[in-house]
Amino acid sequence: MKIPIIDLVRQHKPIMDELVDAFKKVVESGQFILGYELEQFEKEAANYLGSKYALGVGNGTDALILALRAIDVQKGDEVITTPFTFFATAETIAILGAKPVFVDIEDETLNIDVTKIEEKITKRTKAILPVHIFGQGAKIEKILEIARSYNLKVIEDTAQGFGAKRNGKYLGTFGDVGTFSFFPTKNLSCLGDGGLITTQDEAIYDIIKKLRVHGSPRKYYHEMLGYNSRLDTLQAAFLRVKMKYIDRWNERRREIAAIYNRELSPYVRVPEVDEGNIHIYHQYTIRTDRRDELNAFLNQRGIMTQVHYPIPLHLQPALSYLGYKEGDFPVAEKATKEVLSLPVFPEMTDEEINYVIDSIKDFFRGKKV
Repeated sequence: MKIPIIDLVRQHKPIMDELVDAFKKVVESGQFILGYELEQFEKEAANYLGSKYALGVGNGTDALILALRAIDVQKGDEVITTPFTFFATAETIAILGAKPVFVDIEDETLNIDVTKIEEKITKRTKAILPVHIFGQGAKIEKILEIARSYNLKVIEDTAQGFGAKRNGKYLGTFGDVGTFSFFPTKNLSCLGDGGLITTQDEAIYDIIKKLRVHGSPRKYYHEMLGYNSRLDTLQAAFLRVKMKYIDRWNERRREIAAIYNRELSPYVRVPEVDEGNIHIYHQYTIRTDRRDELNAFLNQRGIMTQVHYPIPLHLQPALSYLGYKEGDFPVAEKATKEVLSLPVFPEMTDEEINYVIDSIKDFFRGKKV
């Protein structure tokens, strides 16, 4: 049996007619940049999430850059974040000339350890940038409490968490700004690149709206140096189709995770969910000190897996100038040696789920490929 980490062909097949209709609608409209479909998607996303404002942008990385710019992060500033995430989180801080300041993660959830944030705050600190890793909320209420006491801004990196909640509220709507990615492998995805920014702050909204169009409030008038980062009208139309299914898809992810949890917990460390969180399992990530052996075994059995993430950000060559060394963030470093993401996508069949489970059991019982 061959089981991919995600199967977009299977996802799109039952909604193909709707996607084709959306494509035709955009082509026939002649509007390919901004326009009606994007405006409607932004309204629908804002209403779904409970955010006052939502702005479609080119991708999740651009969403972070625009968010950082909107809260006036500049050269010499510091932004506190996690070393256990995709590179873009720290990359965008560094690109703006600011300094990523890392804080180790919780062993239980792999999210930023809120008990270690305050000791990293200096007079240069401008913001805290937590990541809701794998689709589970960080302890955002405590992060906000710390931020407010030091007059800091909070940007939520929610690239992996569209539709996830914490204490009844959608992730990406707690802080000053929330950022999302619609990369094809995300739980809500484009047929290409795309991103979203949410905020309750009208001033931040106005800045981002200009920044995404070359710093321009209207054509050929430029108030600031900006970017060309707009969510394509066509991608917005596709996302409007997929938005109708997101709750059903997220619920199926949770169903699969519950089966994995029940069957795999005697063999590996399964994901731990923090109280108050509704996890959407963008990734279902187990932990074992035999990760590399298990990974090879599953791959030989036709099961595609991924290591999210093999190198913590503080040890990435591109950030070596920051001066971090091995041992600085031991929890994150240990996690990178143990984590393994299993297939978890809404279209998985029970047969496929059981094959993954049986294969993992076979590995720990010493069976051969």
